[in-house]
Amino acid sequence: MTKTFTLLLVCLACTFAKAQTAPSTQPFGKVDIADLELKSCEFEPDANAEVLFDKGLVYYDHNFSLAMERHKRIKIFNDKGKDNANIRIEYFSGSHVENITGLQAQTISLVDGKPEIVKLDKKLIYVERVDKLRSAYVFSLPNVKAGSIIEYKYVWNTTSISNFPDWDFQDKIPVRYSELITQVPDILYFKVKNTLMEPLVVSKRTEESRNLADGTNGGTGYQLVKTVRGVANIHSLPDEPYMTSTKDNYQSIVHYLTGIAPIGQGFAKNFSDSWAKVGGILADDDDFGGQLKRKLAGEEAIIAKAKGLNNDLDRIEYLFNEVKNTVKWSGADSYQTDDGTVAAWQKKSGNSAEVNLILYHLLKQSGVQAFPMIVSTRQHGKVASYYPFLYQFNRAVVYVTLKDDREFILDATSKYNVYNETPDDLLNGYALYIDKERKIYDMVYLSNSTPAKQVVVISADIKKEGKMDGVAQVSSFSYNRAHRLKMYKTDGEKKYTEYITGNNNNLKVASLNIENMDIDTLPLVQKINFNQELTGSDDSYIYFNPNLFTNLKSNPFLSETRLTDIDFGHRNNYSLIGLFKMPPNYKADAIPKNITMIMPDSSIIFRRMVANDEEKISVRYFIDYKKTTYRKDNYAEFYEFCKRMYEMLNEQIVLKKS
Repeated sequence: MTKTFTLLLVCLACTFAKAQTAPSTQPFGKVDIADLELKSCEFEPDANAEVLFDKGLVYYDHNFSLAMERHKRIKIFNDKGKDNANIRIEYFSGSHVENITGLQAQTISLVDGKPEIVKLDKKLIYVERVDKLRSAYVFSLPNVKAGSIIEYKYVWNTTSISNFPDWDFQDKIPVRYSELITQVPDILYFKVKNTLMEPLVVSKRTEESRNLADGTNGGTGYQLVKTVRGVANIHSLPDEPYMTSTKDNYQSIVHYLTGIAPIGQGFAKNFSDSWAKVGGILADDDDFGGQLKRKLAGEEAIIAKAKGLNNDLDRIEYLFNEVKNTVKWSGADSYQTDDGTVAAWQKKSGNSAEVNLILYHLLKQSGVQAFPMIVSTRQHGKVASYYPFLYQFNRAVVYVTLKDDREFILDATSKYNVYNETPDDLLNGYALYIDKERKIYDMVYLSNSTPAKQVVVISADIKKEGKMDGVAQVSSFSYNRAHRLKMYKTDGEKKYTEYITGNNNNLKVASLNIENMDIDTLPLVQKINFNQELTGSDDSYIYFNPNLFTNLKSNPFLSETRLTDIDFGHRNNYSLIGLFKMPPNYKADAIPKNITMIMPDSSIIFRRMVANDEEKISVRYFIDYKKTTYRKDNYAEFYEFCKRMYEMLNEQIVLKKS
């Protein structure tokens, strides 16, 4: 027993020692030949590229100015990895809050056994203005080919003492080594959010005496705390079905400044702002609160018509559609206006804040109780409710409350949004509404518990030649309606037909008629005439799968492991009702069994009912998702349920000739 225990300790010690070894890094322009000769990522061999290292040094100087020096190096393994040479460095340029200096970039390739360096011509660096708040440095590394190494470095600066940069240890490609060094005076108090799952291969903390006078002697003293955190061999974060933004899922570390200790005879300063304080700042901002009462050209006629309608619901619907159809969204997201609501109204185009603050203004002037609200879209990432910080948001919308306690979140940026349903890319997250008149600024959690239904009804005749002719009606409600309508309008009928048939070359749509495209309150009804070659059939047997036009043929959850939480956004409810007439002299030889399957937590219910008589077979499939989100920690049971459910959805019916 003692020997076994001793051996175990030795093994653990070896493992620990190995885990504590950090890969080597080199200064800018110096590269190991071994890295130039590297053919693949050691721990993720199929990767097209790999971050060799990503190093950041965040520090406050003696004047308490905050900066970050960053150096990133990437290995390109093949042509598919060359996209990683297209670099975009985004920063907040509004009011010169942030800026980028000292940008250098170069490509290093192995030529005749020696490193060849091609520097980026700074004339090829493009500064893109994203909106009033943000800009980006955009460039592509030169002479990149399979086997090349690219690297770039820069210094990020900010005028805000509390604007501590977030650090992502993870990337879309594997990372061999990522290191963050912070140098922070101990008079600054931070709350640190650490979402690392990998062990730290480097973890050091040292202190050095400093003072506020000249950094050497005299003056008020403090301790400069230097922390080094390094992580090795971090797998890439792939795009998984129904994940939220990569920002929500990266292994990262985030610092929140909560306060400053008293300096000398001064007073402590608290940086733990409340949402009420943040909302008040926004309410007084000229590009938000200052836009709320600005008169629009010709608004009198629109407001008069709205006031003449019978009730608030009719007013909301009219004004929502009026703005949605009049002012085109430019595609830019922001919680602040760019040119302002008056200019956007005149040119009939604006960013998301301009479009929706115009809507707010018209609603308010028409007597509807409305409030401007800021949100974060699904792609932008979820808002941390415990961190009152404006930059977590990226869009302005409108929040309406009626006397009967009904609430609406209005977003007129998309012509496929409707007034009485919160857009699905805003669901399952926090938003902040602004009541400037009463000085109330509060958080609201956006969700929708009503399932989006999809109903498929099929009536078909099966021919003895192994063919099927029939009609189908697909009724799409709520978010399913919006999704399908957008796809049809954007992609055209041909691609839409391929979508509803599941790209099944044996399933042909003879005609497609879509109803209610212009009536938001009704389901999108798709009437389909179709025929299908029933492959595998012969003179004695006919095989067919009744699961048609549901888009539930392919299981999106094929991976046995999951790195991110599943977020459907909204609930779904699917129904399939089918009646299949058998050809003469045929009878059912094998039909799926009736079954009800329920997830252990009762969050998904699947029912299958199949019956037959001498002439026909009737089927009913029903799936009800009662939850919108599933934790990655519980993915194993979710995966097994979906695997079994999709197997049952695709189980064939067999007819035999008498």
